Amino acid sequence: MKKHDTILKITQGAMIAALYVVLTWVANVLGLANGAIQVRFSEALCILPVFTPAAIPGLFVGCLLANILNGCVIWDIIFGSLATLIGAFGTYFLRKTKFVFTLPPVIANAVIVPFVLRYAYGVGDAHWYLVATVAAGEIISVCILGLILKVGLWKYRKVIF
Repeated sequence: MKKHDTILKITQGAMIAALYVVLTWVANVLGLANGAIQVRFSEALCILPVFTPAAIPGLFVGCLLANILNGCVIWDIIFGSLATLIGAFGTYFLRKTKFVFTLPPVIANAVIVPFVLRYAYGVGDAHWYLVATVAAGEIISVCILGLILKVGLWKYRKVIF
C-alpha cells in the first residue's frame, strides 16, 4: 500500500469516527441513543464497510468515543463498542450481498447489548424483550437509514472512497 493510500484510509476512518460521535450525540440529545430501544443515527454508518475497510476501525473508535462522551458505564463502553466492531467486520465480509450486509450490526447488537442493559444498567425487562427492542432499533438505524445512506452514496462511491 502506498503512503498516500495509508493516509487516505486513516483520514477516512477518522472522519467516520467523528461522524459517529456527532450523530450519536444528536440522537442522545433527542433521547434516542440509550435505553432499551436505541435509534442511533450513527448506526446507519455501519453500512460504510461496504465502501471501505477504513470504516471498520472508524466505527469502532467512533462508538468507543461516543459511549465515553455520553457517560456510559465501562461495560457499555467496552461491549457496546465491541458489538459495533463485530458488526462492522460482518458488514465488510458480506459487502457483496444485496441486503444481508445490513444484518451483522443488528445481530451483534441484539446479542450483546441486552446483557449490557441488564447487568450494567440494571434494566429489569426480560432478556428476549431487550433482544427484540435492541434489534428493532438497529433495524431502523442500519437496515432502513443505513440502506438509504448506501443508496445515496453509491453513485459517488469512487469519488468519496
